[in-house]
Amino acid sequence: MAQLVKLQDYISRYQVDLKRYPTQFVRLKKQQWERTKVEWEKGAFDSSWLEKEDEVEVSEKKSLFSKFLNRKKEEKLEEVTWEPTELQEEDVVLEEATTLHFQPNIVYNPQTKEELKRMYLNQLFHFQLKWASSTLREKSYVDPKFMRDKLLRSLTLQLPDNYFLFYYPILKLKKAPVELDILLILPTEIICLVVLEAKDLDAYIGSSDRFWVRKSGTEEKKILSPMVGLKRMESILLQIFKKEEIDLPIKKVILSRNGYIDYPGTSFNTQFVDSRKFSEWFLTLKSSPSPMKHMQFKAAQSILDLVQTTSYSRAGWEVDGEEINE
Repeated sequence: MAQLVKLQDYISRYQVDLKRYPTQFVRLKKQQWERTKVEWEKGAFDSSWLEKEDEVEVSEKKSLFSKFLNRKKEEKLEEVTWEPTELQEEDVVLEEATTLHFQPNIVYNPQTKEELKRMYLNQLFHFQLKWASSTLREKSYVDPKFMRDKLLRSLTLQLPDNYFLFYYPILKLKKAPVELDILLILPTEIICLVVLEAKDLDAYIGSSDRFWVRKSGTEEKKILSPMVGLKRMESILLQIFKKEEIDLPIKKVILSRNGYIDYPGTSFNTQFVDSRKFSEWFLTLKSSPSPMKHMQFKAAQSILDLVQTTSYSRAGWEVDGEEINE
């Protein structure tokens, strides 16, 4: 399961400590899968987990707000200023009990282990969205469309644990926000991915011009060439990698899972993957026996250092200075 390191401009747990969370995620995923299998074999079944999850969220917010008010009262009485530079013990307990730990539940009675695995991974996907949109102190509003995003779900659920996924990240370059497309950072390379998907069976006629043609039945429409976005991503990454002395090959892919791509001639270092080639390409992409590597972490961190983040304080107060380590 690929790790969702950055989702648009949402606050991400990986921004706090990139060295810690990837290994913690892998360990947590394996431990909870074993626990879920044992419960399933014993016939455990809990249909109330959804309601409980909502109750935890509400309780969490109330608890945080209550602690904030209590702290303010104490500050006023003792005439001292509380500075949130360290985690308080109660904060750690709250974090451990809610957003940090993944607690899957058997919400129905799967008939096979494969069915159980699908249920487990579906809950793990929801948990990943939490990690990609919150830290102990901050949270970002998650657009509901990402819960239904089939491509996001496929990339996270079906790719290996040692892949880092940046899903339409927004970087702040020269004080201006720049939205990229999809980045996959593998142990040995980085893939820049631009997706072309509208109606099923659409055909995309490419050229070296700034615009391509999308044919949908008898209709034709000009669209901006996906090569523009790919070249921009590659250019930005090359500048970052040169500055940070990162040696990682960059590959470019134009993807259409439900359509056809017709690009006459060849384009250097760019792969065109349409509905005819998708299965084979995705199967190859999933095959990566290499473990996570130092250069992979370095590349991911160099991008995280430039991301734009939009979030709000979970407890209603502002935390100045650097991100608090969890």
